[in-house]
Amino acid sequence: MKISLACLDMAGTTVADDGVVLASFGAAMRDAGIEPGSAEWASASEIVNATMGQSKIEVFTRIFGEPAAAARANRAFEQAYSEQVAEGMVTAMPGAREVLDELRAAGAAICLTTGFSPATRDQILDALGWLDVADLVLSPVDAGRGRPWPDMIWTAALRLQAERMSEVVVVGDTPSDIETGRRAGAGLVIGVLSGAGSESELREAGADEVLKDVTELLDVAKG
Repeated sequence: MKISLACLDMAGTTVADDGVVLASFGAAMRDAGIEPGSAEWASASEIVNATMGQSKIEVFTRIFGEPAAAARANRAFEQAYSEQVAEGMVTAMPGAREVLDELRAAGAAICLTTGFSPATRDQILDALGWLDVADLVLSPVDAGRGRPWPDMIWTAALRLQAERMSEVVVVGDTPSDIETGRRAGAGLVIGVLSGAGSESELREAGADEVLKDVTELLDVAKG
């Protein structure tokens, strides 16, 4: 398959955070007065797990049902995540940088997508030394709506001038990533098992392929 544009998720796909996302959600819920072990904690955790990969502010809106409370929780999440990035808890997924470089060398444009805010996203990229790794990086606010809506993929295709959606590949570790690629009409939608989603969940969401991790992407592209 010819790939003119590769849209890859960050946390869980190209970036390894070793549970930092879930820990930051926990910090935000405790900040809001939701105690571990309570019914409220169980309900919020269920929502978090079901919406992994989606815009964080939208997740908190579902949990709290009220914009001001969601905004406060989102700020607490961002602060907790930022602190752990500063402590070196977020690293590159092994082999991910090499894959991105090879795709670009082969003529593909690269877009990294995330449910994080632009500030957190850019802090991650800076910490990894990845400020030059992609042609475009997008958060939900940059495109209109976050996953599972297709807006970030369509925005990437427009800005990076992909001629055909059939030449766009979308890669992610959650069902939301897969649904986004399907809704966008991408030519190839790939799930990876390095993050939150199981093989059955990714296939049920509509993945064309499910790979161990992003390092196997080049073999699929060459095939």
